[in-house]
Amino acid sequence: MIRSWEFYVDMIFVTAKAWILSLLGRFLPDWIVVLASITISGVVILCLGPVIMMYLTLLERKVIGRIQNRYGPNRVGKWGLLQPIADGIKMFTKEDIVPANADKIVHLLAPIVIVVPALMIFLVVPFGERMTAVNLNIGLLFFIAVSSVTILPIFMGSWASRNKYSLLGGMRTAAQMISYEIPMTLAVVPAIMMSQSLSTNTIVLAQTGDFDLHWFIFTPWGIVGFIIFFLCATAECNRPPFDLPEAESELVAGFHTEYSGMKFALFYMAEYMNAFTLCGIAATLFLGGWQGPFLPSWLWFFGKTFLLICVMIWFRGTFPRFRVDHLMGFAWKFLLPLTLINILLTALWQFTSNLTAWLWSILILGISLWILVKLNRTFVPEKRHYPLES
Repeated sequence: MIRSWEFYVDMIFVTAKAWILSLLGRFLPDWIVVLASITISGVVILCLGPVIMMYLTLLERKVIGRIQNRYGPNRVGKWGLLQPIADGIKMFTKEDIVPANADKIVHLLAPIVIVVPALMIFLVVPFGERMTAVNLNIGLLFFIAVSSVTILPIFMGSWASRNKYSLLGGMRTAAQMISYEIPMTLAVVPAIMMSQSLSTNTIVLAQTGDFDLHWFIFTPWGIVGFIIFFLCATAECNRPPFDLPEAESELVAGFHTEYSGMKFALFYMAEYMNAFTLCGIAATLFLGGWQGPFLPSWLWFFGKTFLLICVMIWFRGTFPRFRVDHLMGFAWKFLLPLTLINILLTALWQFTSNLTAWLWSILILGISLWILVKLNRTFVPEKRHYPLES
């Protein structure tokens, strides 16, 4: 049994909203109370998204600074905590430069449109117990459908800029995101099969067990699905080492080369909000979501999500950028077949005993990985030796 104080701490946000609605219900009709409930959830999401983006940038700059033996931002406010606010003021006051030959309407709409799907995904993310803005029974399908829309505004901005570097970045984005969406979508199928639902809340509840640690990642198909989903999510966010669409060494800044000021900040905001929501969905599908012992459910969710974000930051400070042919080959030749094999493992897991399932899973995974590595080995031509002429 959860002690009373633990329950109140866990339900603090739910209780606060219920108290506000009960207070309004004394004076207002029911339909206005329903509108007030929707408004409260919408305002919280509209505030949470930008705040998360602001302090994710600070976290990344601090962690990357430590990786590179630097301090990172530490001048604006105590420990540099006001640095994101200074950056926001700078973005608001910078001049908005639009190329003379650009399609000005599409150039303006692209950074606005890209923020919309990033915010919409927040609707189905279970931040804690009873803390989902909209508990859709097809929440996972909603997430996949909305996240795929991100390609369009990126290509809109690159095409409207009338710049060859922007266009190349946009074309790379379309190719990369479509390629990695397929294995990412297939990677969630095992979680759907085991929970028998597309609802994010039901998937979390399916991972309830001893000490709330019956997470899908503790199974062979779960850890494979998690790794595939997380790598594809990193590529979907254009995060290193998958950041080919904005490779500054080749394309200046890629699809947002011709953007400045607040328009550039909106692209940046969408990227970081996507990183947060994708890590949150990964935690929901494979790490038990808000499940965990002793601590409040919302604290467990944010802890797991920020841990995955720190792994993304570690990737940026550690791995070099993929070559473009290797990037595409990794999705189509390695991740896609591995997801199909993982779905087979999940089916075996459902119809065999626990020990037998573990043995079969390890055997099939080992053979599959060995074959895929052999098939995808890069061909290195032999060094030619020319005899010296006498």
